[in-house]
Amino acid sequence: MEGSVTQTPRETRVLDAVVSLVDTLLEDFDVVDLLTELTERCAELLDVAAAGFLLADPLDQLRVLAATTEQARELELFQLQADEGPCVDCYAAGQPISVADLQGAAARWPRFVPAALDGGFASVHAVPMRAAGIVLGALGLFGTDPGELNEADRLVAQTLAHIACVAILQEHAPTPSTVMPQLRSALASRVIVEQAKGFLRETLDVSVEDAFTMLRSYARANGEHLTDVARRPATERPARPVLTPAISEFATPPTH
Repeated sequence: MEGSVTQTPRETRVLDAVVSLVDTLLEDFDVVDLLTELTERCAELLDVAAAGFLLADPLDQLRVLAATTEQARELELFQLQADEGPCVDCYAAGQPISVADLQGAAARWPRFVPAALDGGFASVHAVPMRAAGIVLGALGLFGTDPGELNEADRLVAQTLAHIACVAILQEHAPTPSTVMPQLRSALASRVIVEQAKGFLRETLDVSVEDAFTMLRSYARANGEHLTDVARRPATERPARPVLTPAISEFATPPTH
């Protein structure tokens, strides 16, 4: 009806997201940047406040690969330090985890639950990342309101987790012998990005989250891989006086 405002059905938004992400997989892409976009799509499509990917390294230790926000990243890191939480359990069991109300999960996760509640989260969920019969990691979802992850939500989350696996393993059909080198490569890319974030935080006196936003925006604006840009402060030290101000131009203006 003319003059009415209609919302796009979620099914359409999910398909749009899948098509966009698959298009990216068919091009030259940066794995950390794409997985960060995946976490943002998860938050948007599943109506949760934050999301993050944890990936296991060759020693079977989970590592944070991407997250919507620095707060989500810190909560994922806390799971690893405490060795408890939805993503830790999801990875260990290879099964989805859903806790609609964190208040009732303190006995299950005595260290994680208080930290999550202090961060403003009220519900948590996780779905496994799986390929070639191997559980690669987990996708964690964090809501600020209590709420179930229904079957449709779980299917959306699992679909996006599968896309993440394809992004990491895209070069070859995954087998147990080919998975580990590709996991190492993805995790090495994340370390490079984290080092660049730390450099920009110190140099520009900005938050880690703002440093990542600037780095990512600069890479996209210049048609470069996020990891390639992140590597340059360490490998091209003479270029720092030019590169750093150029990246700083992508700072988000302060809100009043």
